Amino acid sequence: MMDQNSNEFSKNGEECVVVKALEDGVTVIGVTRGTENKILHTENLKKGEIWIAQFTEHISAMKIRGVATVLTKYGKVDSGK
Repeated sequence: MMDQNSNEFSKNGEECVVVKALEDGVTVIGVTRGTENKILHTENLKKGEIWIAQFTEHISAMKIRGVATVLTKYGKVDSGK
């Protein structure tokens, strides 16, 4: 989570991201690490919903489909069509 002192998204050294859906049907897809990339989790969001997720030893990438705002320790990114 966001540490008030360091303004960094992390918990136990694992990076967090926040995804806010700006339309119905935004999809967040978690992809595994390893020799083969596999979809580990898929979450569908409605407009206004927020999803907070972490990169872990198992999740190395996320794919966002739809119009959303994504917050990371690197800043804010807007996805769109």
